[in-house]
Amino acid sequence: MSSETIAPESAKPAMNLFERYLTLWVGLCIVAGISLGHLLPDLFQSIGSMEVAKVNLPVAVLIWLMIIPMLIKIDFGALSEVGKHWRGIGVTLFVNWAVKPFSMALLGWLFIGVLFRPYLPADQINSYIAGLIILAAAPCTAMVFVWSNLSDGEPHFTLSQVALNDVIMVFAFAPIVALLLGLSAITVPWETLLLSVGLYIVVPVIIAQAVRRYVMSSGGQKKLDGLLSKLQPLSLVALLATLVLLFGFQGEQIIEQPLIIAMLAVPILIQVYFNSGLAYVLNRASGESHSVAAPSALIGASNFFELAVAAAISLFGFTSGAALATVVGVLIEVPVMLSVVKIVNSTRGWYARGAAVQRRSGVDSSLARQTTEQ
Repeated sequence: MSSETIAPESAKPAMNLFERYLTLWVGLCIVAGISLGHLLPDLFQSIGSMEVAKVNLPVAVLIWLMIIPMLIKIDFGALSEVGKHWRGIGVTLFVNWAVKPFSMALLGWLFIGVLFRPYLPADQINSYIAGLIILAAAPCTAMVFVWSNLSDGEPHFTLSQVALNDVIMVFAFAPIVALLLGLSAITVPWETLLLSVGLYIVVPVIIAQAVRRYVMSSGGQKKLDGLLSKLQPLSLVALLATLVLLFGFQGEQIIEQPLIIAMLAVPILIQVYFNSGLAYVLNRASGESHSVAAPSALIGASNFFELAVAAAISLFGFTSGAALATVVGVLIEVPVMLSVVKIVNSTRGWYARGAAVQRRSGVDSSLARQTTEQ
């Protein structure tokens, strides 16, 4: 039993120097983004204006570079096996749709509506809370592939879970937000939602599978492994470049409103760690493997910030507190999710010990039944 517990750790490939110090590079990119956004505001405004339906095209290209190498790993023929991870799917859906929006509504009311109220503009309190709710009601799509890859997540589970969330989001996003905001009718930026799903999921999947088929037909698995090893650094560089852009877009706001941004970040941070922890523990309790629990925790915690920002702007305006609250979600998404990746990776041994206990319990129960029958 002990060998099963140790195996996942020993099988995990060693990180290269770039990956080992990824947190440092992230910190440097945040500083660089804020500084460049402050020094070169016109340049970043020009890049930020390259949008279609509130989707920034340069960021979309960088996300392609991040996730296509990860999607190339996926063998669609093995997707039929994802049903064996039904417990992980159930946990993720529960956290995303039955817990996350409602827990954020509670946290927003507690921190923004009560604790921080004296320090915030009175006319924006409700708008800030609305922005936090909108952010929590949209589960992440594209960036999840990055977090899953960094935590050795099961790629087929990640893809199927993201696809399922996208389908549910089309039907559930508006009613949940309307319920929590108390609005009789909510304007959903359908162009943003559909275009984002197409750009970040459909098109990259098509490109990745075309590349995979070509490489497998011309050189087999060995050639595919060689290609993936070359593309891996490109994914991380694209992640860091995205970070520079995102912080560059909001460099002025960070410098002008640091206290407000810090206060808005508090409920978001608590929300991320609460939901990721809940999904992680529930998966362990249900007996799911770590390769499913890790992406489940990350999907349960991260947000679809493109949709959230667009919805907040369409409902409350570009300069509203709601828009600023969703932007804060954008700003802390990458560094916070990297910290969650580090947590799930560092607790792999603890997680495996729980799975071993469950296996022993299952064996003991089976033996007991056999003995009773005899």
